[in-house]
Amino acid sequence: MNLSNLKPAEGSTKNRKRIGRGTGSGRGGTSTRGHKGAGSRSGTTTKVGFEGGQMPLQRRLPKVGFKNPNRVEYVSINLDALQQLADKYSVSTINFETLREHGLASKNDLVKILGRGTVSTKLDVQAHAFSATAQKAIEAAGGSIVKL
Repeated sequence: MNLSNLKPAEGSTKNRKRIGRGTGSGRGGTSTRGHKGAGSRSGTTTKVGFEGGQMPLQRRLPKVGFKNPNRVEYVSINLDALQQLADKYSVSTINFETLREHGLASKNDLVKILGRGTVSTKLDVQAHAFSATAQKAIEAAGGSIVKL
């Protein structure tokens, strides 16, 4: 290997069209910027969604729906997840701290227990809300619930 047979790695270079290299190149003169106006000068930017003065799409479309500012959003955890937690870590009391330690909830989350799956062990569960089916299943297995 010597300097005469060095080549760039395959795919590392592109044959891009070089602009502003004289009129003979076919891309000299205005260098693809057109004549006059802000777009021909350096340092111009256009806002995202700008359509050349035409009314932009996001302003033409109507507003739809309603966002309730007082909505309370819960992180949902099903009974099968609680049963897995109880089996894997042999816990009988599941509270917010337990759920945080094992990555099922974050610091500022509100937790709601939902009824998918079954509970076979006696669990004492503390959460912010419970569905009716989850509450029945936990109490049927001999456990108890506490709403925070």
